[in-house]
Amino acid sequence: MSPYDPSAFPPFAVTVDLVVLTVRRHSLCALIVKRGEPPFQGHWALPGGFVRDDEDLDAAAARELVEETGLCVHDPGAPQTEPGNGAHLEQLATYGAPDRDPRMRVVSVAHLALAPDLPAPRAGGDANSARWAPVEELMGQDGAAGREGEQPVPLAFDHARILADGVERARSKIEYSSLATAFCPPEFTVGELRRVYEAVWGVALDPRNFHRKVTGTPGFLVPEGGTTTRQGGRPAQLFRAGGATLLNPPMLRPEV
Repeated sequence: MSPYDPSAFPPFAVTVDLVVLTVRRHSLCALIVKRGEPPFQGHWALPGGFVRDDEDLDAAAARELVEETGLCVHDPGAPQTEPGNGAHLEQLATYGAPDRDPRMRVVSVAHLALAPDLPAPRAGGDANSARWAPVEELMGQDGAAGREGEQPVPLAFDHARILADGVERARSKIEYSSLATAFCPPEFTVGELRRVYEAVWGVALDPRNFHRKVTGTPGFLVPEGGTTTRQGGRPAQLFRAGGATLLNPPMLRPEV
């Protein structure tokens, strides 16, 4: 084996950034934090942080998720001992433009996290505030984020691009997989699932047609045997996610 000199290569850091999506008040929302330290101090950004020496990428992403939201990663193969406290987490993409971070060469491995309606977030680490923002607000202003009465500012680093990629991943995956159920509580109605699709896709769906499709797709939904009136009106049947991971036929996104 030929000699290897690590000093011959420039050092760089690795971070994980999280696109954390949930559905709140019938809107697809992303978690953003206001940075408390340079660079981009005072700018809104996606949550994330540096990967530690003793952890792999998935562990770093799971740690940041717990720190920012209190959510643990949901293991589909393990029993869910704390309903509603698990999140779907998957790698999204890697971002490594040489100038993406002014401090040094930083490569970020972005992850996508999906969870049911989450409470108001608590800021941690170097962030001095955190909030849920509708993705329409963030992406509709070329990645700018701000409260009413605040001057919108661009998302820090290349987080506007990462957010857009994460939203598109979610929008496309709920077409052919059962991922939409990750936005729902353990037991949900067809109407609640439909509102997830409407929020993620940003379109209105015909209730009867949607009901026929999801209940007719093998392995998508499993009846729980109970009903609920939490959405008002007549009692609606409760379902849970079935064992299917791929939908056949798929739930195709309407043309808009």
